[in-house]
Amino acid sequence: MYQVDASFDVEKARAETPGVNHVIHLNNAGAGLMPQTVVHAMKSHLELESEVGAYEAAERVQATIDGVYDAIAGLLNCNPQEVAIFESASRAWAMAVSSIALNPGDRVLVSSMEYGSNYINLLHMCRRMGVSVEVLPVDSDGVIDYLGIENYLDERVRLIALPHVPMHDGLVNPLVEIGRIARKNGILFLVDACQSVGQLTVDVHEANCDLLVGAGRKFLRGPRGTGFLYARQEVAEKLTPFVLGLDGAEWLSGSYRMAPGARRFENWEANCVSRIGLGRAVEYALEWGIERISNRVQSLAEGLRKDLSGIRNIRVEDRGRDRSGNIAVSIDHFDEMWVRDNLIRAGINTWVCLENSACLDMENRGISSLLRISPHYYNSAEELGRLCDVLDVMLAGKGSIPAVFSV
Repeated sequence: MYQVDASFDVEKARAETPGVNHVIHLNNAGAGLMPQTVVHAMKSHLELESEVGAYEAAERVQATIDGVYDAIAGLLNCNPQEVAIFESASRAWAMAVSSIALNPGDRVLVSSMEYGSNYINLLHMCRRMGVSVEVLPVDSDGVIDYLGIENYLDERVRLIALPHVPMHDGLVNPLVEIGRIARKNGILFLVDACQSVGQLTVDVHEANCDLLVGAGRKFLRGPRGTGFLYARQEVAEKLTPFVLGLDGAEWLSGSYRMAPGARRFENWEANCVSRIGLGRAVEYALEWGIERISNRVQSLAEGLRKDLSGIRNIRVEDRGRDRSGNIAVSIDHFDEMWVRDNLIRAGINTWVCLENSACLDMENRGISSLLRISPHYYNSAEELGRLCDVLDVMLAGKGSIPAVFSV
């Protein structure tokens, strides 16, 4: 039984999500199904570009494009001038880190749950710049042991970087407590919120973070190729992007001045269709209410974890005291990729997290792959029950899924 808010209008959510008529989508941690309103906004602008020209179309809808910054600012509780938009969260993260003035011997503290791409970039920075990247310990629940962080601090620690929610685990790291320690000690605090924006409340002021990145395609249900950066105003003014574009600087006849706030990180050329889709996706999430979304997602996920735990050969690997909608399971005697492929044939989308995507943590735990299941508020209890039925048949050793399970 799933303990969910009976007042939540899941039928409305499903009616506004065309994809639910074609697939049971439980890969929202990868990319959520876009609601019709986002698809319509993007199609409308693409058609306008084809009719009047791309630059001219952008000029006509400049107020809408400006509104994307307002929407993201409303989502994060910040000023629109503290927001920059990118073609991916990975690009936003790399731009933020590379803008920090680090010197040989400086220390960067990270989480063992760091996303693989981010961690490789940090190692690359070690090799190029001579900084030290050190992994913070976790407590018995798998979350960063914030009570012991101050024991790791000295005047050489310049940055603490961590994910709010890892991509391969349901745990939620204690941002507020870690941010408070970082701010008290004058250390920059960078948060990867790609897996949390859209399913959990993310308040940059409450978290005391200086920099935060998010992705549009996941729980925000926006298009691929969209990401954003929050840079606290007084911090942004001290950061120097390693490249500048026309929107990132003002020409001063023989010299230049970097744009104020986060806009110094942006390029002039951008995909307006995707930006408009991102803005509409954020507005749509805010219309539903992030707290209501969070309550439903977490309720569905907790119920599903219990049901999955009762299926033969499945082990739920999630940790943490507080948990998100990301569910990670390992499967005894079966290859996770084989399981995912058979679920797809049954009309159910999930994902497989490989070791390189969370290299530190998965290597430390001796896990080479995990099946990730990530429901969203538009998923129904019946869909989650169907997933469990399919897995139960599949993992009983009966081979491929019978046709009766086809969607």
